[in-house]
Amino acid sequence: MKLPRQFFAPLAIGAPAPMRELPVRLERMIHFVPPHMEKLRARVPEMVKQVDVVLGNLEDAIPVEAKGAARLGFIEMAKSVDYGATGLWTRINALNSPWMLDDVTEIVGAVGDKLDVIMLPKVDGPWDIHYLDQLLAQLEARHKVKKPILIHAILETAQGVNNVEAIASASPRMHGMSLGPADLAASRAMKTTRVGGGHPEYKVLADAAPGAPDAPRAAYQQDLWHYTIGKMVDACAAAGIKAFYGPFGDFSDSAACEAQFRNAFLMGCLGAWTLHPSQIGIAKTVFSPDPAEVAFAKKIVEAMPDGAGAVMIDGKMQDDATWKQAKVLLDLAKLVAAKDPEMGARYGF
Repeated sequence: MKLPRQFFAPLAIGAPAPMRELPVRLERMIHFVPPHMEKLRARVPEMVKQVDVVLGNLEDAIPVEAKGAARLGFIEMAKSVDYGATGLWTRINALNSPWMLDDVTEIVGAVGDKLDVIMLPKVDGPWDIHYLDQLLAQLEARHKVKKPILIHAILETAQGVNNVEAIASASPRMHGMSLGPADLAASRAMKTTRVGGGHPEYKVLADAAPGAPDAPRAAYQQDLWHYTIGKMVDACAAAGIKAFYGPFGDFSDSAACEAQFRNAFLMGCLGAWTLHPSQIGIAKTVFSPDPAEVAFAKKIVEAMPDGAGAVMIDGKMQDDATWKQAKVLLDLAKLVAAKDPEMGARYGF
């Protein structure tokens, strides 16, 4: 365990000092791009205008024979595009893979100053973060990278869920966490092949009608991931980092995707992965506050400028707790408005 005085010390001579506060950025959707496919890389300059984060995926969904091409494709993609306010991330291969070390050393050496975040899959505990933390510091020092590259952990193993609080506070490089439902399902031996979302067999039944136990009754599908998202959000909030929903695998079911994203948003997630262009608009809508909610939040803050006391607004009591909730909505709405003037107009900014 590091002492508090040492926590923010650089881990290599010449490495940039760790950040004490995370950058304030809009990250409603983390859009995955397979960099080994030239046709999809060619769309990145236009994609930068549509999404908040572009992520070059090197791990799952990249064939073994294409791992090297994906890494080189990401480097080319990073060098050739001006990302502006849009984040540039990569998901590297897992620590126990033969490709991970080359992923990190080659990418940091080539485009370290353009890279914002490395997404690390299958994180089991803080020791995984400590290893990548030290390695990044050494590479930043060697290549004179000016700002620290942040780490984003994917929560997709049972051991990782068990250690989620220690992972969240493992390093000042920690940017946040995403739920990885498919690998987590396999790790837990869950009986589902779905990637995110509910399951028709995970349900509760309404009470049986008196005297008619065999009569049909209403059934309500439940969310398999509710517990894990709640645990992840709490760990991230306590550590001052960001929580995200991961992938929703059924591209044909936009309604279910929207429902899952919205549940995650309401529980405290700031964004989600988008694996298909059809999911970008869903994430943009869901993870941007509703204009009616923003209007009501404005009323609360205007009635209680310093957050003290209690007032009645539209027949509802508001106090310091609801003032804090209103501030969360307004701060997010201002970030959205800065990137999207159309939404800014709807918010009245």
